[in-house]
Amino acid sequence: MLKIRLKRLGRKKKPFYRIILTDSRKKRDGKPIEEIGFYNPLNKHHQLNIAKINEKIKQGAQITTTVKNIIKNHYQ
Repeated sequence: MLKIRLKRLGRKKKPFYRIILTDSRKKRDGKPIEEIGFYNPLNKHHQLNIAKINEKIKQGAQITTTVKNIIKNHYQ
């Protein structure tokens, strides 16, 4: 099953996340199938490719709740 979820980067106490498409059985920081965007929680800066996200959802990928909240805040 494909999932759209976060991949943690950055150093200790300074996280930085990439929004990726990956198989749900792989590790959190494993190699992704595709990178769709990024999210920086320290300054709330994010960039998303909404067209790709919608395309992958139509193909059957599932979104984690955290990514869903980031997308929701992107439109506000």
